[in-house]
Amino acid sequence: MTKLIKCISPIDGSVYAERPALSMEAAEAGVASARTAQKEWARRPLAERIELVQAGVAELGKMNDVIVPEIAHMMGRPVRYGGEFGGVEERASGMAAIAVEALKPIVVEDSADFERRIEREPHGVVLVIAPWNYPYLTAINTVSPALIAGNAVVLKHASQTLLAGERMVEAFTKAGIPADLFQNVFLDHDTTSALIAGNNFGFVNFTGSVGGGQQMERAAAGTFTGVGTELGGKDPGYVMDDADLDAAVDTLIDAAVFNSGQCCCGIERIYVIDSLYDEFVAKAVKIVEGYKLGNPLDPETTQGPMANIRFADEVRAQTSEAIAAGAVPMIDAALFPEDDGGTYLMPQILTNVTHEMRVMRDESFGPVVGIMKVSSDEEAIALMNDSEFGLTCSLWTNDATRAAKIGRELETGTVFMNRADYLDPALCWTGCKNTGRGGALSVLGFQNLTRPKSYHLKKVTS
Repeated sequence: MTKLIKCISPIDGSVYAERPALSMEAAEAGVASARTAQKEWARRPLAERIELVQAGVAELGKMNDVIVPEIAHMMGRPVRYGGEFGGVEERASGMAAIAVEALKPIVVEDSADFERRIEREPHGVVLVIAPWNYPYLTAINTVSPALIAGNAVVLKHASQTLLAGERMVEAFTKAGIPADLFQNVFLDHDTTSALIAGNNFGFVNFTGSVGGGQQMERAAAGTFTGVGTELGGKDPGYVMDDADLDAAVDTLIDAAVFNSGQCCCGIERIYVIDSLYDEFVAKAVKIVEGYKLGNPLDPETTQGPMANIRFADEVRAQTSEAIAAGAVPMIDAALFPEDDGGTYLMPQILTNVTHEMRVMRDESFGPVVGIMKVSSDEEAIALMNDSEFGLTCSLWTNDATRAAKIGRELETGTVFMNRADYLDPALCWTGCKNTGRGGALSVLGFQNLTRPKSYHLKKVTS
């Protein structure tokens, strides 16, 4: 019997979309066709590959009026925010702009006697396993540079955003990308692992849970397949005594609650210097009290449901455990009657929190944030590093030298000053500890999607 992969809409619990999972035989045939198409694709001039990929991105943009409500139905983000295409275009264009420089050969010698250089060679077929929280933004980080670098791409999306991969492939194919070169697939976990273990890919990029990343590495064990991972996070914000307080509150609270807190680099814990603590909390509470929880198809809604009830249940569990242990909830539940115990979950700010509470240690990935008072940079550094994760941190100060000094002490992939929750395509998107390893975007993103190949050519001289 063919297994169906289903997307259950968080709006009302109905089945929004379903697709049959590929059999192992069909999946292997698809990868084989991608491998054949990749050879011809890699022979095309780099400029032609860049042009076609950019055309694919443009075609995707033309679908935005359809894509935005689909995202709302599939994972609950309100339509008022207009989807993800602005970020998709920025990242794809940024990678296209640096491709020639990033992929050019390193010439060691070009003389009458020798030609010695290092070139970047595509891996072949790249498997991209994309998450549901930003289905287009996260996928484009790898899809665009992988194709530009001469790889074929097989894209597997999370079941929660089942239609996103179809839309991407539809757009890129319409723009002229060969159908076999860029494929969307529907796979169950066992088939995905078996494909990786069968050495079908030159590189695997996975964005998701720590457990999922471990499964990818176990599947690839012994195959020498490269695996890049972006996994969990518990990103901190630190507000110092010289911070622009209003800007800090606005940005950090938005980064904590936007997309119902379901952001890879969302802020999940905030540390505020004692002299600003009370004012910060008061301003934060006022902002959150103004949110409107509701149906994401309603243009007035600012916070939609969480993508799945089990995600909401985990946030409720962390919050209730913290309150039982002494944390103080600052947001009155009466302001959010739509929170009925299902996917619709009210935002919450917790004070009097400690690192003994799961809400300050485990990834929440929901609209709750704990705020702690600190008395020094040293205390803040120790608390920010007290985590198994390391994706980003957000430092708030007017002193860039101070921020850089603190940043060097932090175990993280990106140090932000006076901003948060943003991917700069010119910088490497990377993490440490249980956030995973590898890197997307920037020149380093191209390096991860290719391998070095050396040429040592001795010329015959008379």
